[in-house]
Amino acid sequence: MGLIGRGYPDEIARRIPPGQRLVKTWPVLHVGPIPRFDGERWDLEVSGLVEEPTVIAYADLRSMPTVLVGADMHCVTGWTTLDNAWEGVPFRAIAERVRPLPEARWVIAHGAAGYSANLSLAAMLDDDVLLAWRNHGEDLTPEHGWPLRLVVPKRYAWKSVKWLTGLEFSAENRRGFWEIRGYHVHADPFAEERYAYQERGGAEREP
Repeated sequence: MGLIGRGYPDEIARRIPPGQRLVKTWPVLHVGPIPRFDGERWDLEVSGLVEEPTVIAYADLRSMPTVLVGADMHCVTGWTTLDNAWEGVPFRAIAERVRPLPEARWVIAHGAAGYSANLSLAAMLDDDVLLAWRNHGEDLTPEHGWPLRLVVPKRYAWKSVKWLTGLEFSAENRRGFWEIRGYHVHADPFAEERYAYQERGGAEREP
């Protein structure tokens, strides 16, 4: 096997975005304390510019058809893990249930402790975006987002909101927790979209 960039085999190197390094562990990074989970009281609120706003109880969410998504994960701090196996409900299934209005162009994902992240609806409708509760065949641990984590594989991992509590459809691009602190609204790792000053063409463009 040939070796390119940083000494990785070709088939591995092409999966590692610029400025990233492979790690064998799964680092834990988050904002705020790990919330306690009560399955009787937990729910997911889907709101904003949709025809059918809804609140989905945890048991109802877990009864929906699931998918298994194999994907790499890239953190803006510089680490990459390969071949994650996520299990959960596709975001598309949630969108089909609530039916976004034509003016809905953005989705704000809300998590515990006031955390949020924003992405264009076009990016969220990618076929590998899901609401996950398992990784590698095991339930997520609390520090990795149990009971529910948004997973957006083609974006830096801060977009994959832990302890997901809500999805809000919006006509406006409202920056989330890290975006208002200077991070890129689109966060494509292979374009190395780390910081807001790199937003050529404006943050309103929809990749």
